[in-house]
Amino acid sequence: MAVKKPVILITIDWFLPGTASGGPVRSIANMIAHLGGDFEFLILTRNTDYQSTEPYPEIPPNTWVQFDPHTKVYYMSADRLSRKELKRVFDSLDFDLAYITGVYSWFFSIMPLQLLKGLKKPILVSARGMLNPQAFTVKPLKKKVFLALAKTLGLYKGVGFHATNEDEALHIWKQLGKQVKVQVAPNLPRKVESGPPKELHGGQRKWVTVARIAKEKGTLNIIKALLKVQEPMVLDLFGPVYDNDYWEPCRQLILELPDHIKVNYKGAVSGDQIPHLLKDYDFFVLLSEGENFGHAIFEAFSQGLPVLISDQTPWKNLKARSLGWDLPLEDAKRIASIMDQANLMDGDTYRNWSASCLAFARSFSEDPDLMNKNKALFLGAFKPKE
Repeated sequence: MAVKKPVILITIDWFLPGTASGGPVRSIANMIAHLGGDFEFLILTRNTDYQSTEPYPEIPPNTWVQFDPHTKVYYMSADRLSRKELKRVFDSLDFDLAYITGVYSWFFSIMPLQLLKGLKKPILVSARGMLNPQAFTVKPLKKKVFLALAKTLGLYKGVGFHATNEDEALHIWKQLGKQVKVQVAPNLPRKVESGPPKELHGGQRKWVTVARIAKEKGTLNIIKALLKVQEPMVLDLFGPVYDNDYWEPCRQLILELPDHIKVNYKGAVSGDQIPHLLKDYDFFVLLSEGENFGHAIFEAFSQGLPVLISDQTPWKNLKARSLGWDLPLEDAKRIASIMDQANLMDGDTYRNWSASCLAFARSFSEDPDLMNKNKALFLGAFKPKE
């Protein structure tokens, strides 16, 4: 007789087939892909993508849809988003643990937390970097007021937190207090397929960045550095424009770049396309103000691309391992110098660096400790206090 697998209820603002919201969607998709042999998943989400009001075509809303053999998804339409409807859905389910993705969403973080605590089920909140310092560069006052109220009202009493690294655990404790239970489990990456090291493209070096156009993702940081780059290169930008007021000065500065630097905005791209897309480039760059994990960075490693990133991510000491460079954002001159070094890299050196990136990605994705820590999140490690 087959043993019944534990059932995990996940709430998240946006999920596949939508990919515009970036990392959290990829994190959950990777999680269910890796852990489906051990758990069943129920995912409650919107029936639209980030910054869109168009429902997903051919996906029936407000009913459970079989996503894969071990996952069902409930795509809720905007007209059904209410406390009453959420309560109805939660009350109808048989699950073992609730996993709330994010902190500030009214319908998919805050209200579910309130309702689920009433069901006396174990609850785990995945902060997804939303309590890290860089998260407070956007709407800081609103976030700080909410967190102060949450602590006063005991919103997180008896609730566990998932941190993806030790730094994030410290940030959670700083914001919510040391009494909060936090378990560290790194994000699970997309499964890595083996392949040969990359070869440099002929002619100008081809760089790529995949991220939404927004201040926290540092698009302008890259373009400012490009003003100082001496060697010819091409940079293609992929990602939705999150902030038009931020994008406009980026566009204007692109027009001021010297003739030997070409920058092309390619628009948004679906998450499933990213691995194939990266094969066409030599280097990956992302000068963001901070990353909780940085799925696009790992995707670059997995395709054999050395990366140039800020020193505000979990990926550290890259040059010593022939994986790329992690640099301080404020030093545009040094960033430009490194870009020139990369643009002048010879074929043999590049092939060795590409092989290092591939080996690192495979080793990271196949680490049994990574799987064990993620399984532990859902094996009763957190129980709500009575």
